[in-house]
Amino acid sequence: MSLLTVALGLYGLAMSKNIIKSIICLQIMESAIVLLYLSFADKKNGISPIHPGNLTNMVDPLPQALMITTIIIGSAISALALMISIKIYHHYETLNWQEIMEKDG
Repeated sequence: MSLLTVALGLYGLAMSKNIIKSIICLQIMESAIVLLYLSFADKKNGISPIHPGNLTNMVDPLPQALMITTIIIGSAISALALMISIKIYHHYETLNWQEIMEKDG
């Protein structure tokens, strides 16, 4: 399912002419990759690492920590990209990739 979502985000990124839609597609792809990575790190009947008692079937906490970091960094990058797109809109008065390329070059 997450590979399909990555493909959907990649298709949207390739077909989008709008900067905002491109940023949203990148965010969709990031979320799908996080889901894919966490699904590979899952253990059947695994318990949380903070659960006291049985330590034989614990889930590895490292992938979870890495994905939380990935989500935070992805959110910051998306916010920065949205801020840059606002600056682009004020300068070119459009968010269309093709129109910006025509005006610029």
